[in-house]
Amino acid sequence: MTVRDPTHVSDFNLSDWALRHRSMIWFLMGVCLLAGVMAYGRLGREEDPPFTIKTMVVQAMWPGATISETLDQVTDRIEKELQQLNGLDYVRSYTTPGQATVFVQFRDTTKPSEVQPAFYQTRKRLGDIKGQFPAGVQGPFFNDEFGDVYGNIYAFTSDGLSYRQLRDYLERVRTEVLKVPDIGKTQIIGAQDEVIYLDFSSRKLAGYGIDLQALVKALQAQNAVSASGVVQAGPERISLRVSGSFTSEASLQDVNLRVNDRFFRLADIAQISRGYEDPPAPMFRVNGKPALGLAIAMRPGANLLHFGEALKERMHTIEGNLPLGVEVHLVSDQPKIVEEAVGGFTEALVEAVVIVLGVSFVSLGVRAGLVVSVSIPLVLAIVFVIMQVMDVTLQRISLGALIIALGLLVDDAMITVEMMVARLELGESLKKAATYAYTSTAFPMLTGTLVTVAGFLPIGFNGSGAGEYTYSLFVVIAASLLVSWVVAVLFAPLIGVTLLPKTVKHHAEKRGLFTRFFLAALRVAMRWRWTTVVACVALMAAAIVGMGHVQQQFFPSSDRPEILVDLTLPQNATIAETKAQADRFEASLKGDPDIAAWSSYVGQGAVRFYLPLDQQLANAFYAQIVIVTKSLETRDKVMARLAERGRRDFVGTDILVQPLSLGPPVGRPIQYRLSGPDLQEVRRRALDLANVVAGDTRLDVPTFDWNEPGKVLRVEILQDKARQLGVTSQDIAGILNGIEGGQSITSVRDSIYLVDVVGRAQATERSSLDTLESLQVGLANGSVVPLLAFARIGYDLEQPIVWRRNRLPTVTVRATIRDTTQPATIVDALKPGIDAFAKALPAGYTLETGGAVEEAGKGQGPIGRVVPVMLLTMATLLMIQLQSFGRMFLVFTVAPLGLIGVVPALLLSDKPMGFVAILGILALIGIIIRNAVILVTQIEEFRAEGRTPWDAVFEATHHRMRPILLTAAAASLGLIPIAREVFWGPMAYAMIGGILAATMLTLIFLPALYVGCYRIREEKPAG
Repeated sequence: MTVRDPTHVSDFNLSDWALRHRSMIWFLMGVCLLAGVMAYGRLGREEDPPFTIKTMVVQAMWPGATISETLDQVTDRIEKELQQLNGLDYVRSYTTPGQATVFVQFRDTTKPSEVQPAFYQTRKRLGDIKGQFPAGVQGPFFNDEFGDVYGNIYAFTSDGLSYRQLRDYLERVRTEVLKVPDIGKTQIIGAQDEVIYLDFSSRKLAGYGIDLQALVKALQAQNAVSASGVVQAGPERISLRVSGSFTSEASLQDVNLRVNDRFFRLADIAQISRGYEDPPAPMFRVNGKPALGLAIAMRPGANLLHFGEALKERMHTIEGNLPLGVEVHLVSDQPKIVEEAVGGFTEALVEAVVIVLGVSFVSLGVRAGLVVSVSIPLVLAIVFVIMQVMDVTLQRISLGALIIALGLLVDDAMITVEMMVARLELGESLKKAATYAYTSTAFPMLTGTLVTVAGFLPIGFNGSGAGEYTYSLFVVIAASLLVSWVVAVLFAPLIGVTLLPKTVKHHAEKRGLFTRFFLAALRVAMRWRWTTVVACVALMAAAIVGMGHVQQQFFPSSDRPEILVDLTLPQNATIAETKAQADRFEASLKGDPDIAAWSSYVGQGAVRFYLPLDQQLANAFYAQIVIVTKSLETRDKVMARLAERGRRDFVGTDILVQPLSLGPPVGRPIQYRLSGPDLQEVRRRALDLANVVAGDTRLDVPTFDWNEPGKVLRVEILQDKARQLGVTSQDIAGILNGIEGGQSITSVRDSIYLVDVVGRAQATERSSLDTLESLQVGLANGSVVPLLAFARIGYDLEQPIVWRRNRLPTVTVRATIRDTTQPATIVDALKPGIDAFAKALPAGYTLETGGAVEEAGKGQGPIGRVVPVMLLTMATLLMIQLQSFGRMFLVFTVAPLGLIGVVPALLLSDKPMGFVAILGILALIGIIIRNAVILVTQIEEFRAEGRTPWDAVFEATHHRMRPILLTAAAASLGLIPIAREVFWGPMAYAMIGGILAATMLTLIFLPALYVGCYRIREEKPAG
């Protein structure tokens, strides 16, 4: 067998060049450290890495239309056109009478740079068909800023001030806040627009013979803004102004109207009052008090800590200028959370540095340990510069990646320094010892480094939302590993020459107990090679079986103390009833010692104060309460109490209590979507599906996103009689709308506001259904007739809301989990019953699994597509280094050994196999292969020196045992500080277990397999 000399790569020696240009290298070190310090100060600080919300919201209104008319004429037209978009994943919509809301969801693998062009195409397509909508349709309107994050929310409450007065102050506050550097968008929450109401008595109007439409036209004509001309008076221009516009409710009271040749004072036929929208717009409250909120976003990529300091300083100044009675509450303080998170991770990073340095000093000695310790800040400094260039901020993922990388980036420096010390013990000079490492191990180290980087390719090239969320992990670790190799071969030799003694006394090798035990085990393993191989294969099989007992997870819950409480009432509920239920729930929060504060949103969900929030749009039947508990430890106890309270005291209201989540938003963890062409059949079968889901006692009672019908009052016009009287259906609809909902007549221009003037019936007539039966309708000739003279009134049932997916009515059956069981485990347990249910569905009806399991599949699917690229890249690098199919096969066979340690680590720590843990396991492949490459290269080097094959394998393993164990100890122990983190814990435990097990097995399994594959026999000593 021909053995290539692995040490002969090139005559150029980078370490030797560095020693011959010492001033230049010291200068480069100083520049790198200075640049790193400056880059670190300029890096943005965020709570989570940004990821693109690939959803656009389209809305259209058709006032007066029934739900079936809105579905067929508006929703379906929009959906049909949107289904032709390139890159579309699905179209999801909900329709209420007169309003269509469509969510345009692009594929999870859509590149962030392609999202805005896709949104533009959405606007363009719907703009092209705007003329196809029925007359009276308003819109479509678009919201492509669905993913904006408002990390700072201030709430303003007052004693004695009206909503309008408080809003005036808030508008001034917003003007001042917009001067803060790096500020992004702002949004006012809970604002109630003022309205001037003209409350008419329908009976009085009918008695006077007043046509309401004629009255409306008269008011509109007086209040209109029209150009009145400009007089060119010689050298100057003089504008003409015509009076008559309304300035307040008082000016309306003085209006005299001429209707049917009769004069009326408006105040005599209508009660004029100024108030707020009725029914109210979505409301905002803090600790049970009505409030107005100011949500503030930061410019993308800015430093959140600096922005938060500047914002708080400005708000402190503003608060001093507010009147007494106006209180300011900081509801969401993302800069504080980021400061705590960055501080916590910085502490973990320091702990990891101390651990790694401890390993270095204990194993290498003080001086050699100092060489490694100086290498760490050099690598980190250069990595900070690369992060700044790549627009990677300091956040949850990048900080965790730095800690993970810390245990890996010292590997090359450790190997280099250990090699220098070994050569010094042999009597070589400092310079020769420093350059020897480059000659003997630089390229195997580079190959190992590149292979380790390749192990993270599924993270870097995962095009899903989850991949975008974790992308900075790849950037930071890849940069750290590549820079660590450069530092090891360029800077470490010079640092070693400076710090290490010129001579090192050669100590007679005195093998310790561990070394003697290891060598004995190695000799046995090599002699019983195939038994060793079979034993490792058996351990692998046991690990695969054990993996079935590890629970699966997408992303864990956040480690923030907030709790979200969703209250969903029957979908025909009024916002007043929603507020009443929210009031009841909030009353139970007062005096709870574990709760610091809370804020509530009635009629809508919370603004996106946290990027992964599953934001809910405005609906009258929905409210959301954000509760801040006093600590993470008390959060789970409070959640259990609130969930039980919801089940016990809020029958008929769907109460969902949940923590904030990490990663892309999911909603309820267990979801099944049932779709089909017939709406009623879908509703009926959804009830059967809910019974199947309810069979698992670990779940709460299943709920539906829609299903229950609501009451409607139908006014059937007898058209022949109506024509005889000169009345049309449009006339009657306008009269009824004016009585119940109110008709916008005109607007009063008041400062920066437009105050609508709304005509409606008096309160006693609006709130009573008897009004319709006694309603008198005025005719064109001035006479009046009762509505019942040409109409019939009756009750009927109608869906108040219909959800669709890809143009099919779709009911989603949803459930939350009572205990700590993971969603994938529940879905697996339900699978037989769900499969049987799906098999019994008629043609055209489909059942899909949603929730956390579906999102996990979206995140993990792209990983599977990148794994072949990862393996091909590794194989190419290994072939370049080893240039042998046999040796490449040997190296690849050790890759799965990590699983033997991963499974016990996860089971013993009771950690689930989540998305991040899977990424850690894939990264393990590169780490394990790296050690194997260095070991196989050492074996080939010893064989090239003329040693017998058996001795070459045995001595190379012994020679490489110490550096391999040192790097494994640094890599695994360096992960301990993040093992306690909720997000990183599963990955840390998986990697620690995998590295430790794979390292030991590599040193036993690989030599045994090597001698087995190459049929190497132990040579008997002569004589």
